[in-house]
Amino acid sequence: MIGRLDFLWPEIALFAATCIVMVLGLSRNLSVRKSSAWVCGIGLLIAGVLSAHTTPGAPGAPAPAAAHGQLFLPLMVPFAKSLICIVALMLLPLLAGTVDRLEEARVASGKGGFNPLRSNRAEFYSFFLFSITGLLLVADADDLIWLFLALELTSLPTYVMVAISSSRHRSQEAAVKYFFLGALGAAIFLYGFALLYGATGSTNLNVIHASLTAGGPSTLALAGLMLSVLGLCFKIAAVPMHFYTADVYQGASSGVAAMLAFVPKAAGFLAILLIVGLVGWNYGPSGASLPDSMRLLLWVIAALTMTVGNVLAILQSSAKRTLAYSSIAHSGYMLVGVIAGPGDGSFTTSGISAVLFYLLAYGVTNMGAFAALASVEKPSADGSEPRELDSFEDLRGLCRTHPAAGWTMVLCSLSLLGLPPLLGFFGKLPLFTSGIAAGEIPLVIVLAINSAIAAFYYLRLMAFPLLEDPAVRGEASVDNPFISRRFAGLISAGGVVVLAICANALMKQSSIAGKYTGSDKAAAIKAEHPALSAADK
Repeated sequence: MIGRLDFLWPEIALFAATCIVMVLGLSRNLSVRKSSAWVCGIGLLIAGVLSAHTTPGAPGAPAPAAAHGQLFLPLMVPFAKSLICIVALMLLPLLAGTVDRLEEARVASGKGGFNPLRSNRAEFYSFFLFSITGLLLVADADDLIWLFLALELTSLPTYVMVAISSSRHRSQEAAVKYFFLGALGAAIFLYGFALLYGATGSTNLNVIHASLTAGGPSTLALAGLMLSVLGLCFKIAAVPMHFYTADVYQGASSGVAAMLAFVPKAAGFLAILLIVGLVGWNYGPSGASLPDSMRLLLWVIAALTMTVGNVLAILQSSAKRTLAYSSIAHSGYMLVGVIAGPGDGSFTTSGISAVLFYLLAYGVTNMGAFAALASVEKPSADGSEPRELDSFEDLRGLCRTHPAAGWTMVLCSLSLLGLPPLLGFFGKLPLFTSGIAAGEIPLVIVLAINSAIAAFYYLRLMAFPLLEDPAVRGEASVDNPFISRRFAGLISAGGVVVLAICANALMKQSSIAGKYTGSDKAAAIKAEHPALSAADK
């Protein structure tokens, strides 16, 4: 077990940062409390460096061993963990001022002293780091029990973050919906994990993979795989587990909604790649081939998720709800890459590589759209918490009244649309090429039609800030006092341009990370576990 430490140095660094944040956030000194965010940033930076240099499979690090990590997607771990730390570091400045804003103003005005029982800063930033730690552990997983606990560590903090992200009742309502549906999703994929254990006699992913690829999956194993994927659909907000998404995104603050759009989704897709990788893809002249039942399930979910997400997004008058349904649609896009599988190893044919790169492109781009909403607010007349931008009417003329937020929304909307030469285009293109290479032409056609449908609401998100005149009536809008939110938006807007220039290098790295060893290692694993050979007989 000591060999697992090679994978866990980033998580250890984040856990240490979490413990420090818990203490700093409860200090009576305001400057000490404010340092919590800086400690979070330092912890994420250290974790990112450790992910890129110490995780087995990273350049200069030892190769993964069967006793200490899964071997069928061995190079995915360092890339995924580095990607997670980069996006989390970009998300951090967007969370400034999410909690304790009114409480800090009360203390500063002298109306009362600091009360640690009413302060949420320590808990909020600690929960953020716990959720990112869980996401890193999902990437590390080599066991079903480990994977389940990591998924729950990723999700449980987000329920509380949604509830405390705003003083309005809408956020508490959103948290309750999110929690109960999250429990349902967890129960479904946990039952699937139990069936996989019953079918193979092990919770170790390497052993399960060797068993399923050696003799083919049994009916019980297929049922476990399908239930696991269905439960994980909640994490990625895919049909039919998508119903919570719009209400939760609208009820949470924009910063927390941006986090929800990336962190649970990344956890879900990493877990889905591991679960689908257990049974593997047979790639031949006719394309990638999953077991028929698995392929049909993923095919239907992908087509429905794309279509439902885009059609419902068109009907919205709220920008946050539009981005929520957009998030659903993007999950459908990425499922095309899951179905396509590893291809022949090149980036243009590897759906796994396309999914990993798309997670980076989507995380950076989507964060900018929410940052634009969080950077401007509508003050309340009664002194209660100001209201963040939400409706399309709030976006009118934003490029003229608040240029940083307006142009961030314009660039990020066009990138989400997939307009060249922005980052979103380079993220979406490999999903098309990998789907075509896998022979999934009908699904690629569905993807193309849905991309065209999405142009309607993305162009609305672009047109209202850029082409419309500023609203002359209604509540006045002002810049949010937390400059870091505008900084986060500008970083994201710059990222959709700069990372597009570096897209070729990033694609090469994701191509390496998406290598699927499959049966190359299955025989060796099977030899290490004689019970598997006995079971085949």
